[in-house]
Amino acid sequence: MYDYLIVGSGLFGAVFAHEARKAGKSVLVIERRNHVGGNIYCEEKDGINIHKYGAHIFHTSYKDVWEYVNQFVEFNNYVNSPVANYKGELYNLPFNMNTFAKLWGIVTPAEAAAKIAEQRTAIKGEPQNLEEQAISLVGTDIYTKLIKGYTEKQWGRSCTELPAFIIKRLPVRYTFDNNYFNDRYQGIPVGGYNKLIDALLDGIEVRTGVDYNEVRAEYEGIAHKVVYTGPVDAYFDYKLGQLEYRGLRFETERLEEVNHQGVAVMNYTEREVPYTRVIEHKHFEFGTQPVTYVTKEYPADWQPGEEAYYPVNNERNQALYQQYAALAAKEENIIFGGRLAEYKYYDMDDVIKSALTCAAQELQ
Repeated sequence: MYDYLIVGSGLFGAVFAHEARKAGKSVLVIERRNHVGGNIYCEEKDGINIHKYGAHIFHTSYKDVWEYVNQFVEFNNYVNSPVANYKGELYNLPFNMNTFAKLWGIVTPAEAAAKIAEQRTAIKGEPQNLEEQAISLVGTDIYTKLIKGYTEKQWGRSCTELPAFIIKRLPVRYTFDNNYFNDRYQGIPVGGYNKLIDALLDGIEVRTGVDYNEVRAEYEGIAHKVVYTGPVDAYFDYKLGQLEYRGLRFETERLEEVNHQGVAVMNYTEREVPYTRVIEHKHFEFGTQPVTYVTKEYPADWQPGEEAYYPVNNERNQALYQQYAALAAKEENIIFGGRLAEYKYYDMDDVIKSALTCAAQELQ
């Protein structure tokens, strides 16, 4: 008999498991995949840590979260500075003075602000869709070259068919600063994310290759409480209907090159290129290996049973999630946490913060 059965070994499950064990509780972690770590799992090849489920860059403004993760692993000083490729033209992201200088040949922040203000007037009245919302924020040129194609690939439909609320704001910087995140702390674990997960789960019993929703009867009564981090609709056997996600497909190849694209993340913003970005993994850790690995990331329609990446937070899905959340609240001796159980897009620091808060309340 365990104190806690934790379903899922991603960040929420691993952090809760660590805190529970630290509090003297007995813990069993079960994981559907054949490895721990959820989507931050890395696969090491030729000394390069490959982010198997897409680029993960740790960034936070929570000092307590930063200090927490640094207990377990050292972080390097990687700064995310992606580059956008539009038909062979390269632009710095996020939108900043380097971007505007390349787009328009301007020199001063005042010139850039005037250009954007002039182009924003193309939209009159309240924006009716994502296209109008984006143009009303950053103008026609930035929208056409750097937002339109990328967004349509990401969501699998035209920007005119997407609701305006998807883009509430678009960060525009009138400085020559290519640091994508505004957060105070940023970096990649030295040696990859597996080191962080392995340290969190050190000394804890873990069983991989176990799908809780398929073998739930076998684990009935094995613990006083369950911490469930899987899809909330799957827990209830989809009895109210399925929540929607966007999927991803990855194509990774080994190249006999020292340096393929000169940056860890390059976004391809034209609609005609089928992938959204190319990740060159060695740059996350300043690798000098004689070979390199690159991954093309393709957005995809999602089907149940596949890895779920981005919740489709439209009104229908949010209403359905609220119904599942009401059912979850009535469950006894079970805690629902993490991005799948809460049907929420979580940054890594927010997942950790949520797990620490949950653990503190539960274990006090």
